[in-house]
Amino acid sequence: MLRRIGLKRWMQGAAVCLLAVVMLGAGDSESRFNRIGHEMMCACGCGQILLECNHVGCPDSTRMIGELRQQIAGGGPDAAVMNWFSAKYGPTILAAPIRGGFDNVAWITPVAVFLLATVGTGFLVVFWKRRSAAHAPADAAPVVGDELRERIRRETQY
Repeated sequence: MLRRIGLKRWMQGAAVCLLAVVMLGAGDSESRFNRIGHEMMCACGCGQILLECNHVGCPDSTRMIGELRQQIAGGGPDAAVMNWFSAKYGPTILAAPIRGGFDNVAWITPVAVFLLATVGTGFLVVFWKRRSAAHAPADAAPVVGDELRERIRRETQY
């Protein structure tokens, strides 16, 4: 009985995974074209994403879109298509750096610097609080009212 329930759960999980892959269109070349086309910049210098380049008479976007369709029709993986474009047009053609090699530094360094700065600031605040607590007199009662005014007057006289 327990074995059948476990097998039933595995079958349900497999069905959900299969349905998710089918519904997301994992093998659809048009969705792959859109995804990759939105990860590249137009080479004309307009600063727009390749598939969204909309300035009139763009000399590069039509040619690049055709090349993208050819590369996708070739059946290579996404990384190979991106590497092909990067080799032909230079790394600036990519909207974001490809993960791997030295480009990992471009992704990791800002996050690491932010985390180190946050932790360092926290340690500095704790250090300052401990230092000020160590220098504060333990038996000093807070001065209020006329006593405080008199003390301020004495300390500010020449």
